[in-house]
Amino acid sequence: MIGYKKSFSEWQCLLEAKMGRGSPGVTQRKIAKTLHLSSSTVHNIIRRFRESGTISVLKGQGRKTILDARDLRALKRHCTTNRNATVKEITEWAQEYFQKPLSVNTIHHAISRCQLKLYSAKKKPFLSKIHKLRRCHWARDHLKWSVAKWKTVLWSDESRFKVLFGNLGHHVIRTKEDKDNPSCYQRSVQKPASLMVWGCMSACGMGSLHVWKGTINAEKYIQVLEQHMLPSRRHLFQGRPCIFQQDNARPHSASITTSWLRRRRIRVVKWPVCSPDVSPIENIWRIIKRKVRQRRPKTIEQLEACIRQEWESIPISKLEKLVSSVPRRLLSVVRRRGDATQW
Repeated sequence: MIGYKKSFSEWQCLLEAKMGRGSPGVTQRKIAKTLHLSSSTVHNIIRRFRESGTISVLKGQGRKTILDARDLRALKRHCTTNRNATVKEITEWAQEYFQKPLSVNTIHHAISRCQLKLYSAKKKPFLSKIHKLRRCHWARDHLKWSVAKWKTVLWSDESRFKVLFGNLGHHVIRTKEDKDNPSCYQRSVQKPASLMVWGCMSACGMGSLHVWKGTINAEKYIQVLEQHMLPSRRHLFQGRPCIFQQDNARPHSASITTSWLRRRRIRVVKWPVCSPDVSPIENIWRIIKRKVRQRRPKTIEQLEACIRQEWESIPISKLEKLVSSVPRRLLSVVRRRGDATQW
């Protein structure tokens, strides 16, 4: 039976023992202690067994729900239309719409009955109508590219890594009374030490990695390209033609950077704005950040060492899988009319 730790046969044996059928009687208190239930619960189950011969709750018994099936359908429509509303706001709407005395807990349980649940929203870049239109046009223009052509792309990007202090995660296992226990706090610092990392990759393997402190401008970015991008391109493609990919950050789109790439005769793929979901190197950063968090480096030196170790441990099979997914990413952009995708 659902809701009790003992099966029906075990409960029946205990109840028969309680009523003196074939064995000495067992007190309700002893049954409650054995099953880890309250005495009132055991009393109600025994009374139900004496009256109906079963411990199951008969249909129609129990407290009636305030919201019926029709009300739940209306609540579900409102929640799916207003996905960012809080439970308090939904409760205020439900009180006015249904004209019933509803509490926040009642609405919270009703939302669960609607097969809905509160989750943390994924973080995606803001996209205006112009951004969506340009992304959609760009994706349509590049849908004709084959997987083999995407494998000739040298993907590059920057990412920031921070030294995290204290316990990680937003959740902690505690009792209600332990909310002010120091071991249950999530510690944070105002300005944690961080590193800016530039890297490049392709379906052939991982390229060079450059780490520095602070920010980057166009002059520093050109130095990174000269010292790290060009050797990585020679190493990964062995003289074969390739296409260089970069996003639209200010150092990338600066006139001196564009002139340097043109003088070097480096073919650059035109990249749409606010499109990290199309680039597979974003998935590499996500993988490395997750593994670095698990290792919990305490200093800048340890953080840099962890980043380099995890960068070099990415298998080629993973790179080929990510690069091969680019056509599917473009198709998702087209289907969503330029909006952010799941990637």
